[in-house]
Amino acid sequence: MNSLERVSLILQHKEADHVPVYPILNSVSRKATGITYAEFSRDPKKCAEAIIKATEEIGADVITTLVDLSVEAADWGQEVIYHDNSAANPNLDNRLIKSADEYDTIGIINPRETPRMKDHIELARLLYEAKGQEMPIVGFVFAPLGVLSMMRGQEQMFMDLIRCPQKMQGALRNINETLKELCAALIEAGCHAIMLDTLYASRSIMSPKMWDENEGIYVEELSDFIREKGAMVMLHNCGHGTYFDEQIKRMKPVAISYQHLPPNCSDLADVKAKYGNEITLIGHIEPGWIYACTNEELREKCREQIDAYKKDGGFILATGCEYPASLDFEKAKIMVEEARTYGRY
Repeated sequence: MNSLERVSLILQHKEADHVPVYPILNSVSRKATGITYAEFSRDPKKCAEAIIKATEEIGADVITTLVDLSVEAADWGQEVIYHDNSAANPNLDNRLIKSADEYDTIGIINPRETPRMKDHIELARLLYEAKGQEMPIVGFVFAPLGVLSMMRGQEQMFMDLIRCPQKMQGALRNINETLKELCAALIEAGCHAIMLDTLYASRSIMSPKMWDENEGIYVEELSDFIREKGAMVMLHNCGHGTYFDEQIKRMKPVAISYQHLPPNCSDLADVKAKYGNEITLIGHIEPGWIYACTNEELREKCREQIDAYKKDGGFILATGCEYPASLDFEKAKIMVEEARTYGRY
């Protein structure tokens, strides 16, 4: 059974040969070929080669196109700083949107023609051509509020959400229309699913009502569009108290990648009971914890989650957010080993 067959069964809430496994590798993959972060972010061919080599070496079951969280914002003109040894980021001292009156400068753009999103589409094509017949390829797209925060700054955007949310709506609509075309292009390039990163849909950031009014309405439309184009909708949210109910209502995802338990769940068994028959659960070994844990502690944590979530499918063992880019591959390989052995059906 190959990874595509394995994950397909799990997404249907059926048991496969073993629990699929996906340490969210991405930027750590650059170590497989020795490229810099800047090359990983800016050269889709080198990026694809690194992701493929790391995936093969570690034995993961899923590939996503996550590069960094500045991809979309850069193409509206946000200045991005590229580093050799850390992820690309917006220039914090030169935000594209400097005041609430400048939201109306954010128009609809064509991601097939703009530099970074066009490269993202090319990355998806290269990954699909190399691995798409045997592995699920998942396009990673930052949701509208996340993209806007890269251009405005989180603190300033949150204040605007309180003081003048109406000024932001035109920008959010135009970002969403652009993301539709990005998703269409990623699907055409071969992505089996689109994973929307709804970074702010959690208790650690904003209320459910604020999220729903300012992003929920847009990601519902975006999710419907993705399904119309023939791909699955997944979501990623690594915040504390991720809003499962509100997002499921709006997005109807087949899977949720998460790091912390939703606010209405007290333990792993509770998550499985409330959501495990409806949603494929992806997670949720905390990357920060992986830094300090021993190999045996990691094995115990993998087994704890496999025991809680494995029954009847609907579970992919994964990190709750991106695997630590400063580590080597050893602990990712331990996760794969536990999924293949202890997680055997």
